[in-house]
Amino acid sequence: MDESVVEQVREHYGRVALQVSALPTAAAADGCCGAGGCCGADAEADAGQGASAGDVFGASLYEGADRDALPEAAVLASLGCGNPTAVAELRAGERVLDLGSGGGIDVLLSARRVGPDGFAYGVDMTPEMLGLARANAAAAGVTNVAFLEGRIEALPLPDAAVDVVISNCVVNLSTDKAAVLAEAFRVLVPGGRLGISDVVAQDDVSPAERAERGSHVGCIAGALSRSEYLAGLATAGFVDASVEPTHEVAPGMHGAIVRAVRPR
Repeated sequence: MDESVVEQVREHYGRVALQVSALPTAAAADGCCGAGGCCGADAEADAGQGASAGDVFGASLYEGADRDALPEAAVLASLGCGNPTAVAELRAGERVLDLGSGGGIDVLLSARRVGPDGFAYGVDMTPEMLGLARANAAAAGVTNVAFLEGRIEALPLPDAAVDVVISNCVVNLSTDKAAVLAEAFRVLVPGGRLGISDVVAQDDVSPAERAERGSHVGCIAGALSRSEYLAGLATAGFVDASVEPTHEVAPGMHGAIVRAVRPR
């Protein structure tokens, strides 16, 4: 694992959390994405794209009703490339884990979807993001959640602990994606499912070309290709895997829905 990249990611998103926590609403919104504080802005700046970062990353990818039901800080800190709570088709009473939970938007939305008999966990390695997420949960009055400090390559949960694993534009940030997928498989119950949003490259875009299109912390350079993702899921033990592009975030690279199931 490349610890220098890990530290870059940790420091980068720690700064985003502090911006969202400390600045007035308008300034926080500009500081998070407008000034290069999140995936989309970095991707746009590095790749020279004409599309607005807000069109392909962040809170605009959620339904208005979902955004309106949450604290503003949770919405401002949303840096993802999709809406995994909808992708995973969460059901009442389920236990959900969000890999790289950031400011908590997907954990809070998951907690509402699974209801009082369900539970939502978030795991993040950034203390500043964990503090922001816990504050957002308190502000929202959501109690069926827990935010745990840890790496998604070594999850702080026992085997078969959850029914669903979600993630929003975070797997691409890991430098050991095989470990991430293996850990997701481990903590799922037999028959449990994976439903995540991530940046995925077309198979004809090489790793070097991905790096030319954007940075690692900008969610571009570290992305897997579609075939690499499917191979990694199969190696981890998943079945019924699919990778479905949804929108372009850089030339030859897309936000995508990734689904898979742990066999019974």
